[in-house]
Amino acid sequence: PLNFPKPYEVTDNYLVKKISLNQMRRWNQAPANPAMIEDSGIQFALTTADLKSPDSFLKNLKKAIDYGLSKTQALAALTTIPAQILGMSKEIGTLQKGAFANFIVTSGEIFDEKTKIYENWVQGQPHVIVNRNIVNIDGKYTLAYQEQDYTVDIKKSTTTISVSFKMDTIALKSKASYKDQWLQMTLFDKEEKEITQFSAKIGKDSLIKGQGTNFKGNSFVWSAKKATSSDTTAKKKKENNAKKPIIATITYPNNGYGFKQPPKKENILFKNATVWTNEAEGILENTDVLVVDGKIAAVGKAIDPGTAMVIDATGKHVTSGIIDEHSHIAASSINEGGQNSSAEVTIEDVIDPNDIDIYRNLSGGVTTIQILHGSANPIGGRSAIIKLKWGNTIAEMLYPNADPFIKFALGENVKQSNWSSYSRFPQSRMGVEQVFEDYFNRAKEYGEKWTTYNSLKEKIKTKTAAPRYDAEMEALWEILKGERFISCHSYVQSEINMLMKVADRHQFKINTFTHILEGYKVADKMKAHGAGGSTFSDWWGYKFEVNDAIPYNGPIMHNAGVTVAYNSDDGEMSRRLNQEAAKAVKYGGISEEEAWKFVTLNPAKLLHIDDKVGSVKTGKVADLVLWNDHPMSIYAIAEKTMIEGALYYDHEKVTDQLAAIASEKRMLMQQMIAEKKGGAKTQAPKWAIKREFHCETLD
Repeated sequence: PLNFPKPYEVTDNYLVKKISLNQMRRWNQAPANPAMIEDSGIQFALTTADLKSPDSFLKNLKKAIDYGLSKTQALAALTTIPAQILGMSKEIGTLQKGAFANFIVTSGEIFDEKTKIYENWVQGQPHVIVNRNIVNIDGKYTLAYQEQDYTVDIKKSTTTISVSFKMDTIALKSKASYKDQWLQMTLFDKEEKEITQFSAKIGKDSLIKGQGTNFKGNSFVWSAKKATSSDTTAKKKKENNAKKPIIATITYPNNGYGFKQPPKKENILFKNATVWTNEAEGILENTDVLVVDGKIAAVGKAIDPGTAMVIDATGKHVTSGIIDEHSHIAASSINEGGQNSSAEVTIEDVIDPNDIDIYRNLSGGVTTIQILHGSANPIGGRSAIIKLKWGNTIAEMLYPNADPFIKFALGENVKQSNWSSYSRFPQSRMGVEQVFEDYFNRAKEYGEKWTTYNSLKEKIKTKTAAPRYDAEMEALWEILKGERFISCHSYVQSEINMLMKVADRHQFKINTFTHILEGYKVADKMKAHGAGGSTFSDWWGYKFEVNDAIPYNGPIMHNAGVTVAYNSDDGEMSRRLNQEAAKAVKYGGISEEEAWKFVTLNPAKLLHIDDKVGSVKTGKVADLVLWNDHPMSIYAIAEKTMIEGALYYDHEKVTDQLAAIASEKRMLMQQMIAEKKGGAKTQAPKWAIKREFHCETLD
């Protein structure tokens, strides 16, 4: 569809603040979309769909041609290609013997600005749009009458004629008609009382001659001469010299903080840093870290950089990238809450690689996140583990070969204490437990059917039909087989105990209890069960079931031998997880080294990726952060954030990015003002408000 957005009204400085660069770029780049698709070699047809008025279709198509769409491809997208899509290329779309007589007759090339469509033939039936016997007399004329020269501007002569008279610069009231080659014009005097009539039969030349009658009834002869050919030539020359549209630079992602090309791996030596290894070596002073081909090649002193770029890290700190086990950024939807189990849905289907929170998280040293489904139902959707490769595709962001996870939930949300739906089971905590029992029994039966079928299929040739594939049951069967892992939204100790008992009865383990603000009450049982805890550092009192939360929760679980991580569940907190880690030192006396693991190595363990990331060790993937200060300090800035050896965030470039954004917005505003002056309708600025998702967000 050629439903290009209108330019924004940018004459009010206050309202302009509402418009984001993304909105401006969309307006600027949308007309270039057909040309880009053509350049990509993708077959496409054009349609009037989504246009408020079909009258704007041809106008927008000509605009797309101005923005680079070839006329050949434009014509094909209106004729041969849609005919092929419909499977009717022999009947329509071409002028060939045997095809339907569907064609148009025009005054010139169809895409020329001044071309008029005379006739539209459909299956041999002509539909006359403009009578070709009517001579087009559009233009400006000089008309002499009573020793006074008038400027007469005739427009739309072949359709609905309009005429304007001017004496010097003064506009006079007039009206006109043009039918059967006769031009009739009426001129009113300044007071709109006295009337003069002009009539003429139109010939082929540029001089209109005719007779008239003045307000006294006297007849006279008159003539009007069209503007000279030199004027027309000058006008054409001016049109030909019209500026081609300036298309804003496309970046990856396509906003002011994007890259001209996605970052590539670089060989880099961080020289003389304080290195937080998260390994047995601990925190190393005055140490080098060499990155080669996306991996940590060496950690030590006086490392030979070879051809690697050297970054002086004296007085600075190098750590592994922060990992957020529980995030909701970079998704366009979070909850599928219409039923008590949604194991068939996956967050991978709704990843938004252009979410600005990815860039903001990189600025806080975050390199990996698990995007979890919300907590509307006991059995939620499958999660997505991604690396924050800003400017890359979804497929490139997904963590390669990661173990699959799924979100479960307990408490107020799943029994709908805090939202107004009372039509769905469960409504109580005992109902929540029964949901798990029912679904795991069903999944066990489902798995047994497939196991039996596969066994028979291998042993003998059988005509037994395969069981029906069920995506929901598949996910739950994977849990029973130990192939998919649970991260469970939880708060209250009784429910945490309940789910561990359900898991024990069905012979699997709960991988992670997330939130788990009463984890300190059951830490010994979690340790025995083998569950980890991904908690908040110091959230409490925001709803009834968290009234017993304490900021010592994380350290107590850690001291009991539970693998503990601090997560965000929040788009703002996620880029400050380095500061959240420091709270484990304040509340509980955890060492700085162990506290730092709460946001790096420990979440890596909970996500089963600690063999690749989470510590600074030779052979591991180079997901690293260079900090200008102690990484848990409120003054620390993530100067460089690296993923697989590529720099996805560089603090030194932010000032230049902000200046470039301001400059580009000014340029696009000038284009919008010019388009408004050219007669384009504008739209009012709208706040570009980004929706933030949390566990409780209902779509």
